[in-house]
Amino acid sequence: MKNSFKSILAAALLLVSFNSAFSQAKKPTIMVVPSDVWCNQNGYMQEFDNQGTKVKVPDYKKALQENSDLLLVISKINEMMTERGFPLKNLESALKTLQDQSAEDALLQSKNGAAVAESPMDKLKKVAKSDIIMQLTWTVNQTGPKKSITFNLQGLDAYTDKQVAGTSGTGAPSFTAELPVLLQETVVANIDNFNAQLQKHFDDLFANGREITFRIKAWDSFEGGLEKDCGGKELNAVIEEWMTANTVQGRFSTADATENMMNFEQVRIPLYDATNKAIDARNWAKGLSKMLKEKYQIDSKLMMKGLGQAQLVIGEK
Repeated sequence: MKNSFKSILAAALLLVSFNSAFSQAKKPTIMVVPSDVWCNQNGYMQEFDNQGTKVKVPDYKKALQENSDLLLVISKINEMMTERGFPLKNLESALKTLQDQSAEDALLQSKNGAAVAESPMDKLKKVAKSDIIMQLTWTVNQTGPKKSITFNLQGLDAYTDKQVAGTSGTGAPSFTAELPVLLQETVVANIDNFNAQLQKHFDDLFANGREITFRIKAWDSFEGGLEKDCGGKELNAVIEEWMTANTVQGRFSTADATENMMNFEQVRIPLYDATNKAIDARNWAKGLSKMLKEKYQIDSKLMMKGLGQAQLVIGEK
């Protein structure tokens, strides 16, 4: 009897320990934004010039200033996610931070004028530094005196723009006219499955690293290009050795390689550094730039696009 009691007690303690560890598991940070479709349908789009090409992007600032329903919807989604332990980045706060940085150059340039343009969304991601962009689309349906909401939630990896979670549906008709109440009634039945998908994706990142893309180029002025001799090895071989040593389980694929460029895809980098600080493509790629400078006296210029795309141009700053 005593042994049986001890076994039950041990099992109970193990279950409590497991539940405690699960509840304390690190969760992805999220930023809720209205979808491109919703912004376009409601007239909140703007154009910007991306190296000579006109591109339409959502005007979140205008939408937040003019549409009170949007504020209510984002607030309600934030509340529901917070209740489930998911840390959130506020869209309005991120936009204000971005506005404070507006005096900075819109282009990252080398000394000879080369540049990589960033879209407004790329810049917003860098400011918010969230793991997941949660895109929300909704429409209010009217049937006589009753209203219902049709919604669509998409969880996008902020580093790759790949969809990692999703849910949609239409709520039961209701006589209530309050949008947040309609939304809560509609979303509550689906939000936990959506969050489970987000957590599964984040657990994969913990195990296998965050995915980014990485491009290397050489300036025309850099003698030898990526085939330059570096202590008996070609520079491209030195770079691939560094990639193997500094990716999670050596995971990356070389999509293309010539004497003047190398393209790496499905590059898996750690989520956090030794100080538990989140690592983005820039933080990670600076390691290669530093190694080339210290070991081979090779200068390079690091350029960014969003959180998950880095480009290192070798030969000069």
